[in-house]
Amino acid sequence: MISGRTLAQGAGCESKMSPDFFKAVAICHLSEKDFKSLGLSEGRNVLLKNEFGQVVLTAKKDAGLPDSMVFIPMGPWANVLVGTETGGCGTPHFKGLEVEVAATNSPVLNIRELFSGLGA
Repeated sequence: MISGRTLAQGAGCESKMSPDFFKAVAICHLSEKDFKSLGLSEGRNVLLKNEFGQVVLTAKKDAGLPDSMVFIPMGPWANVLVGTETGGCGTPHFKGLEVEVAATNSPVLNIRELFSGLGA
């Protein structure tokens, strides 16, 4: 998995509780081949999980993405999958994370729901 900035994500940064920000960052881009191998259709959700957490996102087909690569725009949903290790540089690893991806019927949590499940 890699995470990075997008134009839509950047445009919504000032209003992170808005529906536009939700639509811009609560998504997961997959290659056409991976999209098909998971039996996905447009608008279907996927569950991504790794040792740091799990999150449900809306799947998007991306013809420019290599197979076996997942791209998630930077934001709270991607951060669920990012660990705390910084390698001494003070910034966590937002690129090259191993994740499992599966189709799901579970809903994508809004930002309030996402945060309510993250505390101790």
